[in-house]
Amino acid sequence: MFVILTSKPGQYRTQANADIHLIEAWDYHFCGRLLAHFAVGELLRETKVQVIEEGPGGTTNRVPSKFLERFDSLEQARQALQHLCQFGALDATLTAAPLTAPTAA
Repeated sequence: MFVILTSKPGQYRTQANADIHLIEAWDYHFCGRLLAHFAVGELLRETKVQVIEEGPGGTTNRVPSKFLERFDSLEQARQALQHLCQFGALDATLTAAPLTAPTAA
């Protein structure tokens, strides 16, 4: 099973752990601004994913992986990202980005 972890700069970041093998990452730009960072990974076992709010007073939540949308293949996850990021003729791009290392479980 494959999952997509989403982070939004200035709002929150989602961190994988050793139970999610990250494969690739993508940055979503809209009108030249980075709006989201997506990491695609293979879910090795059920786990909890950290979602960390950024800024003063930000909290950390541990979300069970059962709440993440799942894809049977890497290609299906890629297609879902393409679908999320297409808005007709608007200036929206999805570009490959560097992976960040997972944290301990």
